[in-house]
Amino acid sequence: MTIPMIMLLLTFVFVIVRILPGDPALLHFERNVSPETLAEFREALGLDVPLLNQYFNYLGGIPFGDFGLSMQDFTPVSEHIQIRFPATLELTIYSMLYAVLLGLALGVKSAKNYDSVQDHGIRMFSIVTYAIPVFFLGMILQSIFSIYLGWLPTGTRFDPHYSTPATITGMYTIDSILTGNLTALIVSARYLILPTITLGTILCGIFIRLTRTNMLETLRQDFVVAAEARGLSANKIEYTYALRNAFLPILTMIGLQFAALLAGAVLTETTFSWPGLGTYLVQRIAHRDYTALQGVVVFFGILVAMVTLILDILYAYLDPRIRL
Repeated sequence: MTIPMIMLLLTFVFVIVRILPGDPALLHFERNVSPETLAEFREALGLDVPLLNQYFNYLGGIPFGDFGLSMQDFTPVSEHIQIRFPATLELTIYSMLYAVLLGLALGVKSAKNYDSVQDHGIRMFSIVTYAIPVFFLGMILQSIFSIYLGWLPTGTRFDPHYSTPATITGMYTIDSILTGNLTALIVSARYLILPTITLGTILCGIFIRLTRTNMLETLRQDFVVAAEARGLSANKIEYTYALRNAFLPILTMIGLQFAALLAGAVLTETTFSWPGLGTYLVQRIAHRDYTALQGVVVFFGILVAMVTLILDILYAYLDPRIRL
């Protein structure tokens, strides 16, 4: 179903962008323009041919990474994505790692102390964090740790007074480790802390509740009772046996949330002026750059589809019942 889903997405985005009110060529200039200039602009962007031809031309370029030309500077949208995507990916990886570790730890603790004060407190924390708007939490953390205490930077990705690490992956922390640049690693990590905590805290509530629910079910299974009868320690039973068996539904949620994070970190990136694809998308909308908007949305859609496909394969590998 991955290929039909991607084709449906490409078609949907292509049609939606073109039925939006206004002529994208005229909106680009926002003032009176000569017919000659307008014709040249349309020709450069491939808008001078029938819609059906535009559609097949666009489909033909997608497998080769061609998402069209930006209406602002006529540079390939794929180049913009290549520059911006590592920042979004880096933020997504650390936010997901933070959310999963915190969610698993609190979820297991809540299940172990079922119906206690700790259990109720952790459940309340998961509800509150999930309900808080991400931009509101980001501004609160900026006010406390950046403006009031002055411990961490308010935004952007790197201090301009330092040299960025040599580009290998585009993710500053990874590149700093690969090049042995300790200073760049510390600087980039400081800029990552607040957006990571903001995005990870919003997500951890999902993993807390999912872990708690599945752990409560697993702890009542016969193999857990048998392990207790053998005299195994509580930690070994909970973390080695119970959590492993309760992890499959959590793995599904990890994959889905990771895919959603890649496409949904727009508010976090905007709040912290993080130079990723989220802020790029907002800028392109403000400039009415429809070709760039279309390219980024399609890129995100393909990425989510591929992550979902990998997750399905991994899930089948980990759960023998699916293979049967």
